[in-house]
Amino acid sequence: MTNQHIDLNPSTTVYELLEAYPELEDKLIDLAPPFKKLKNPMLRKSVAKIATLTHIASVANIPLIGLINMILTETGQPPTETLYGEIDYFVPQPDWFSEEKIKATVVEGETDEKDKMTLIAVFKEADNIESGEIVELITTFLPAPGIETMKAKGNKVWTTKVDSNTIKTYFLKK
Repeated sequence: MTNQHIDLNPSTTVYELLEAYPELEDKLIDLAPPFKKLKNPMLRKSVAKIATLTHIASVANIPLIGLINMILTETGQPPTETLYGEIDYFVPQPDWFSEEKIKATVVEGETDEKDKMTLIAVFKEADNIESGEIVELITTFLPAPGIETMKAKGNKVWTTKVDSNTIKTYFLKK
């Protein structure tokens, strides 16, 4: 076990976490199977620098405080009682959404380069559509890091849970 301790908070990235505690990689993958892509060195350099503890908790569908306390316990530190705000990614359909605006659909695992991050395909599709048009992303997990990345680029995002195995996320190009 690593003796190095880092300050854990909602914005701690997976990269920072695994640099300090590489032994936690398999634990994170067990919590959120989509993070198995961390085993790919290229994706580890990109996804891990974007994904935060907030994202892991959202993808794993567990409370953020539970995730942070699990990490603290695993690394030999006392749990915290700090309460963190949770992000609700599943909100009512926004006024800007219309199925007619969907110009591209990306389905997890069906991209040309299956070993690459699905979000790369979303970026490519977004480059090929006009402002005011939508890219639809269909996944089996909540793509929290991708949602935050697309929001940071100025796009509007709406996510809906179709069933226990299907999540649709819509990105409205700015």
